Amino acid sequence: MTYDAFNALCGSLPGTTYVVQWGGSHVWKVGGKVFAIGGWQEAEPSFTFKVSDMSYEMLKEQPGLRPAPYLASRGLKWIQHYARPGLSDADLGAYLRRSHAIIAQGLPKKKRAELGLDVTRPQAGSPGPA
Repeated sequence: MTYDAFNALCGSLPGTTYVVQWGGSHVWKVGGKVFAIGGWQEAEPSFTFKVSDMSYEMLKEQPGLRPAPYLASRGLKWIQHYARPGLSDADLGAYLRRSHAIIAQGLPKKKRAELGLDVTRPQAGSPGPA
């Protein structure tokens, strides 16, 4: 996945905002909370995202994936896709959408409603990788 494709996908998700920070990284937030980061290296695009406990255990030792630097060292369940083979673009996209859903679900109901997010059903139960 290219950074352009990453930014297009993240920008298509409801209630998102974009900022460049941390040395030029593409940072995507929902309700002011980070759900995806693109960047931190130039040679190969890298993407960092929040995952479920089960996905973290499945992904953390796959080639091209690792516990996200800084975030995972604090006990948070974040994965970084940093090299090939990593994930296919389709799977990476599904995990990015799932990360958005996990973070959005943690927002207060009022904030989700302000952002136009579905408040009648749990966001974290949306389709995508477990």
